[in-house]
Amino acid sequence: MEMTFRWFGSKSDNITLRQIRQIPGVTGVITTLYETAPGDLWGRDAIHALKQEVEASGLHISGIESVNIHDSIKIGSPDRDQYIDNYIKTLEHLGQVDIHLVCYNFMPVFDWTRTELARVRPDGSTVLAYNQSAVDRLDPVKMFDSINSDSNGFVLPGWEPERMAKVKELFELYKDVDEEKLFANLKYFLEAIMPVCDKYNIQMAIHPDDPAWSVFGLPRIITNLPSLQRMIKMVDNPHNGVTFCSGSYGTNPDNDLPGMIRALKGRIHFAHVRNLQHNFPGDFEESAHLSSDGSFDMYEIMKALYDIGFTGPIRPDHGRMIWGEKAMPGYGLYDRALGATYLNGLWEAIVKGAGRK
Repeated sequence: MEMTFRWFGSKSDNITLRQIRQIPGVTGVITTLYETAPGDLWGRDAIHALKQEVEASGLHISGIESVNIHDSIKIGSPDRDQYIDNYIKTLEHLGQVDIHLVCYNFMPVFDWTRTELARVRPDGSTVLAYNQSAVDRLDPVKMFDSINSDSNGFVLPGWEPERMAKVKELFELYKDVDEEKLFANLKYFLEAIMPVCDKYNIQMAIHPDDPAWSVFGLPRIITNLPSLQRMIKMVDNPHNGVTFCSGSYGTNPDNDLPGMIRALKGRIHFAHVRNLQHNFPGDFEESAHLSSDGSFDMYEIMKALYDIGFTGPIRPDHGRMIWGEKAMPGYGLYDRALGATYLNGLWEAIVKGAGRK
């Protein structure tokens, strides 16, 4: 495996490539072109410039997260083919500059959803948190406005502001889209892009829905092992794979995380490894990556990845806000750096325990 770190670009991230380079064991970054909107065609020159900027720091781009998908593709609108064509050309440009991993999601309207961006934990750190009762009481438009105002002045990853300004319109667009239609539209999209993925060896790694159930009545289809197996089977190409995010799948305590990893051998192209704490049904909060700080056995998760021969990039995911840091909620430097070091330590112990050097 390769340890990586999410970087939001020199214009958007207060964390620098130089700082990331100093985290022991981190050799690559996961990034994207943040000035683009869903559906845009990414120019090869812009991708190449981003690649050069990262490589000048002594790191490299391990993957793109994300090339966001236009709503017309998810809804299945008559104009979806033009956006799929842009996506295909973008993948071609990525392949031509030697970038071969794309993480994406197929969530309607909202990306990951939380009800709090700064819940205080017993150690005084603050974390992202979710409470289902709070969601049930909220108007989604008001929720977005509230969360956006509490984001430390940063644009939240996945919450595209140009789309969130049209929340009511988006809900109207998705009113006739159920899980079956969303699966059908995902299949149409994947079948269209697989030829360019085959040509340039681009691994498409779908990110799970977060939380792993319907929110505000919107369909969510990437939530558990059966849904992943359905997605893989319907477009059975080795480039059609998975981002295994322990925190997203782990929002549902019924998901057996190590078991899911072993069942997906050969189709996990990318991993987000993090911990969270379940407090009671429908309420969870992020935690430190350390097993004892949350609800997951992080050793068993890393061991499962080792056992299936995983060689792709891993990154620590949502971290706590600690030591007075002010940063994008969930994406500060300090706790994610601790997480990367902890995960690297687990991996070294697993490798050595298996008799390898």
